[in-house]
Amino acid sequence: MTQLVPLTRTTRTHHSEATAALEDVTTVSSHGFADDFEAVLDDTSVHRSTIGCVIPAYNEEESIAQVIESLLRQTRVPDVIHVVVNNTSDRTVSIASTFAGPHEIVTELGEQFTEVFVHDIGKNPDKKVGALNYGYTLVEGYDYLLGVDGDTVADAKAVEYLESEATSDTRIGGISAIYSIDEKPIKGGIAKFLITGQRAQFAAFNLHNLLRGRNMAVLGGQFSIFSTQALREVMKENHQSTPWVKDSEVEDSLLSLQIKSAGYLTKISPFARADVGGMTTLRALDAQQVKWTYGAIELMWPGQRGDTKGQPFHPNLRVRWLENFGMLTNLFVRVAFVALLAGSLSIGAFVFSPWWLLAPAVAIALNTRMALTMGNRSARDIVFAVTLVPAEVYMWLRLSYFARSWTRFLSRKKVDNWAMQAKAERGAGLGHWTPLVVVVAVIIAMAVIWSMLGPMVQSTILWIGWPIVGVVTVLQTLSMFFKLIRRQHGYKV
Repeated sequence: MTQLVPLTRTTRTHHSEATAALEDVTTVSSHGFADDFEAVLDDTSVHRSTIGCVIPAYNEEESIAQVIESLLRQTRVPDVIHVVVNNTSDRTVSIASTFAGPHEIVTELGEQFTEVFVHDIGKNPDKKVGALNYGYTLVEGYDYLLGVDGDTVADAKAVEYLESEATSDTRIGGISAIYSIDEKPIKGGIAKFLITGQRAQFAAFNLHNLLRGRNMAVLGGQFSIFSTQALREVMKENHQSTPWVKDSEVEDSLLSLQIKSAGYLTKISPFARADVGGMTTLRALDAQQVKWTYGAIELMWPGQRGDTKGQPFHPNLRVRWLENFGMLTNLFVRVAFVALLAGSLSIGAFVFSPWWLLAPAVAIALNTRMALTMGNRSARDIVFAVTLVPAEVYMWLRLSYFARSWTRFLSRKKVDNWAMQAKAERGAGLGHWTPLVVVVAVIIAMAVIWSMLGPMVQSTILWIGWPIVGVVTVLQTLSMFFKLIRRQHGYKV
């Protein structure tokens, strides 16, 4: 059953910085709007596009107030805000309900009007996808749908920047903000380390897309704006009754592919920024990263499960193939180096070469330059990059998630990665210990096998293995060097 929270919130006024970027927006369509909303628009001197915001929320009592407040503080406020709460077991509904009702917000642009609605749709087997599709039915008459996660807090001009760019080019089907994570509220050594690693990971991802002509392979659901016309065409071309489908583990990646296939552009804004919720425990980070990688593999692999076919040669997936190839290379180099080093030391055959220091030096330089491009960088981000050890430890964690994702996919075992992530974020589950158990088992097995080999075989393995690792390392170092020296055009991530 759907519960619509009464509009009991009193009118509030906010003052925020305005901009002239909205002066050339398109004429508003009044389809489906209430009379009082039309009256407000009639009184304005500048017509503009219409934006309906949808916030799918699940157990977001700690963040939902900040999310709504950040939207009400925007220089360009969404015309309506729908909070769609699903499967919740906390106080998300009651907290969000304190914002329900009309809001008149005055900026230098003049008076803006928005209305906040809170919908509790109860048990929903389709989880976030179901909440998004429910929200779509509420805003399909608007020009744009702004999707905001229940733990994402946007900068004051984020909506203004997204709308300005979306209205500037009718070919654009969707635009994503630049994502990072606010580290200030994070407590605890492990949590701070994990958040810093995720911030570096987001920065590398954002910069890579910005340097690709700002073409975004994935319009992340955290804070992206979609043309409702593009969504309608996606539904028509794919014979769908809703924009988002439940067949994929990564609903945002699949929709991005479909928007691109429908002939639209998928972009990342160079200016709009938003802070998303980060994973502060190993258990939660493991579940999230495995879900992301597993879902991407399904899109890449021909003949994906369910009704959505794999599209290995889709333009948006070329980046994913490169990412997976890069992770495989990183995994091979590190595992092979450690194994060969241990083998060489065991028979006294290791000879140190200063050339081995070149790869770590280039990695430090690249990580440092990446940290310096972060728009909200902190001293911790710089230390993380310069000292290399934290970044290397975080890379080993990512490699374990990468290996787990491919193992799970190739096993063809039916799993609900959404449920597993929710379970992990509640502090339950032991799957995050699997990589460590596997590593220990592999080390023991390799040590036993190595001890059973004769000196001649051991020498032969080292004689063949070291040159192979050396060649791959040289190629990898050259790749990092080219990334280090390429122009970044002043982008801040």
